[in-house]
Formats: sequence, structure tokens, C-alpha cells
Amino acid sequence: MSTEKLRLAAIDLGTNSFHMVIVEECEEKGIVEIDRVKDMICIGRGSISTKRLDPAAMEAGVATLRNFIVLATQRGVAPHNILAFATSAIREADNRDEFIDMVRRETGLKVKVISGREEAQFIYYGVRNAVTLRDRPDLLFDIGGGSVEFIIADKSKVHLLESRKIGVARMLERFVTSDPISADELKLLQQFFAAEMYGGAAEMARELGVNRAIASSGTAQNIARMIRSGKDADATDVLNQSGFSRQEFESFYRQVVAMDNPARRKLTGLDEKRVDLIVPGLILFDTIFRVFGIKEVVISDSALREGMVLHQIASIRGRDGASQHDIRRQSVMELGYRCNWHKPHSEQVARLSLMLFDELLPLHGLKERYRELLEYAAMLHNIGEFISISAHHKHSQYIIMNADLRGFSPTEIDIIGNVARYHRKQPPTEKHPLYSQLKPSHRRAVDVLSGILRISNGLERGHRQNVQSITARLEPERIVLEALTQFEPDIELWAACGLKEWLEEVLGKPVVIEARFR
Repeated sequence: MSTEKLRLAAIDLGTNSFHMVIVEECEEKGIVEIDRVKDMICIGRGSISTKRLDPAAMEAGVATLRNFIVLATQRGVAPHNILAFATSAIREADNRDEFIDMVRRETGLKVKVISGREEAQFIYYGVRNAVTLRDRPDLLFDIGGGSVEFIIADKSKVHLLESRKIGVARMLERFVTSDPISADELKLLQQFFAAEMYGGAAEMARELGVNRAIASSGTAQNIARMIRSGKDADATDVLNQSGFSRQEFESFYRQVVAMDNPARRKLTGLDEKRVDLIVPGLILFDTIFRVFGIKEVVISDSALREGMVLHQIASIRGRDGASQHDIRRQSVMELGYRCNWHKPHSEQVARLSLMLFDELLPLHGLKERYRELLEYAAMLHNIGEFISISAHHKHSQYIIMNADLRGFSPTEIDIIGNVARYHRKQPPTEKHPLYSQLKPSHRRAVDVLSGILRISNGLERGHRQNVQSITARLEPERIVLEALTQFEPDIELWAACGLKEWLEEVLGKPVVIEARFR
């Protein structure tokens, strides 16, 4: 693989906020975020009705972009690799060319104004790189200040891309004059949203049986944080691929939409500059649930900016930017490379772990989804050595749980981290907070998977890929594991026998490990 590094910055000139993300990419380590910054200058304020950008907002926008460029340059991004796309408020303004010329003259930055459909396409690229799409179609939507983009897609193709002019800043300016919002204004906004959503994505969603939505944008993340904080969870935890049900939202919605500005300011998880914007955002969410018949919403922390980066990297590298890939496996591999893992050893431990999972299935009865999580835990079990060999199992858990693995839910990441944590030393105990906070069914899965991983790790103790296969004979009073090896397996048998006690306790039977030397 090529190890040539490429640094890019992508700037999204949105109606409410200007955002920039800086990334570094190379073939084996993938895309690593270097820095991220935003400034809520609200360049679209007032322009929804006047169709003109305010001169003061334009000056503020140029000042922000000047700072962004300085930061990107200091972070090692070449000027030609700084991308800037303008969306709803700028593309609709009569004086947009004046602003774009001002930006180019004062910063040297060339801003590209993209259409609503192009915006939806980039959002799709970003979301599919963060959230695992399914065989059946999902609704993807991104709430901006001026527009909302709707995408219907599954893991293999995009069914629809559309943009509607119902962004939260536009709706706040047009419909909301009271605080808290009056019953008449709330009803009027609900009716307007429903009318604007009629046909298009909503009709296709019903035809395709869509019942899950994936939401990106600051509004969606704020809502998810507030709902999570109400459940006594840490609202600062990773949000990507977390979510909430329609029932959870409706209970939260009824409470918050009746609040006034001072009450909303006290809500945990709500950005100060979204205190008023969140009102039309909540009403929009409620309408999407009803019009599309959605049962749950999943959050994506990637959208337009990330899609811009991915598309540009694909163009530079000569790849097909529309091609699909397994984001879960790719993100695991990228993390391994970033931690300078011993890839052959990790892949061998994973291979043996999957063999044992399948051979012992009649005893543990775990579902197929846990098999995949076991493989990834085995692939990453030793990455903690990147920090220190001493207590590297604990370091592995910390890295896994804080690495923003793409495509996994927070619960799945917790399970992978715990399984890696217990591949050696003390087995799981409820005295350990990160283990005890798991649901009972997930704790049992960690027990079984960590027991399997311990033995697989022992059978690869010599780091020489000696064990070619392993089979299990399930007898009434014991479990007999037989390993087929290439060389004398003394070191592997010694290590595996020293690590079998936990699996014996979990499965309730003694384990005998034998070897057959080919």
C-alpha cells in the first residue's frame, strides 16, 4: 500500500454556521481528522426574506474564512487543497457574487456554490462513511438553516436525492414570533412542513417501506444529546450511530416545545446559539416522524464536509467516489494501522476466535452479530501496546472506546472494547465500571467472547501462525479442543491451557486442549 500522505481542508459555508474540517489521508491508515472548527456567524440572518446577504454578516464571514485559512495553512494544508462550498443562504442571495468576489479578493479562496441536489449527494457520501446502511432503504436527512436535504438510500444504491427550502433559520424567521411558540404558530408550521414534504421523498419512503431515518446536522445532534441527558447518560459521549425511538422523542418534544427561551437555555446538550433555532427543529423532527412513518432516528456525525473530503480524495487518488465499502471493517483496519499493530498476529487470533465461536455455538448460543464483534475485538486486542506493553489490555480498551470507530453503535463499541480488555489478566467483574454498566445480555456476551479470545490468543502465543485449524468435541462432561498445527505446538498448548479457566467457568465445563502435529 502507498503511504503517501495527503492533507485537505473542507469548508462548509452554511446558513447558520461556517464549519471547517482538516484531515490527513493515506492508503493504509485511511482518513484521520486533524482539526475541526466552526463559527456560527448566521450569514443567512434576514436574507430569507430580503434575498440579500447583510453587509455586516458578509464582513464577519470573510473574517472567519481568513482565520480558517490561516489555521489550515498552519496545519500543513496546501492552498489548492482547501475546498469551500456554499449552500442555501448564499446560493439564493441576489448579491452572492458580490460576497464570493469579496472572499476571493481578501482571502484568495475560491468558493463553489452548489445546488441542493449536489448538497444532498455530498451529504450521502459523508453519512454512508459514518453509519452502516442496510439492505433495506433508509431515509437520510440533514437539517440546515435554509434547506433540508432528503436522501433515500440502501447499502447498494441511492433511490432519491432532493432538497427542500424548510431549514430551521428560514422557518424561524418566517413563522415564529412568540416565545414560547404559540399554538397557532406551531400548527401553522406543522402544516407548512407537511405540505412541503408531500410527494417526493415521503411518497417513495412509503412505497419502499422505510421505517428508519439517519439524521445529520447540529440540530439533530443537539436533540440527541438532550434526549440522552434526560436518561441520566453522559451527553458528551460519542453520538455517531446512536439514536432514539419515536416514543422517546415524543415525550421529550412535548416538554421542550412548550418552554420559553430562558428555560431552554438550561437544557443540557443544547448549544447556546441554537436556543431559538431548536424550536422549528423540533417541530420539523416531529413532522418527519409522522409524515414518513419513521420509528427510530440514528445520528450521523458526518455529512456535507466529510462528503466533500471523501469525494475530493477519491478524485485525487483516481478512485470511484461512488463505490461502496465496508466501513466497519475498514475503520477497524485503519485503527490497527494507526496503532502500528502486528497485523499477521491479529488476523490469526481473529481467525481462530471465529473458528471457536462456530464450534462452541451449541453451548453459548450467541447470535451472529456477536461473531462479528468478536472478530473486531480480536483484530484490535493488542493495539494498547502502542501506548505501553504493561497493562496493554486496558490501553486497548481505552483506544477502542475513544477512537470514533465508524459504522458501530456506542453499545457495539463498548462490547468490542470490553472483549479486548479481558483477553488477558483478570476476567470481567462487576467491580469494573465499563463492564458493569452493560446490560446483562451484553455482559454475558462479553464473558463468552473474552473467554474465546483468551484461548485464541494463547494458541498464537508464539506469533508464528502455527495453528492451522481448531475443532471442538462437545462431550457430556467436558469440551475437547483439538488444534491442527504446522510445527511442534508446545508454546501454544502451554499458553492456551493457562488461559482456559475463564471459558470453563462461563460455559460450565472443563476444557481440554489437544494438538495434532501435521
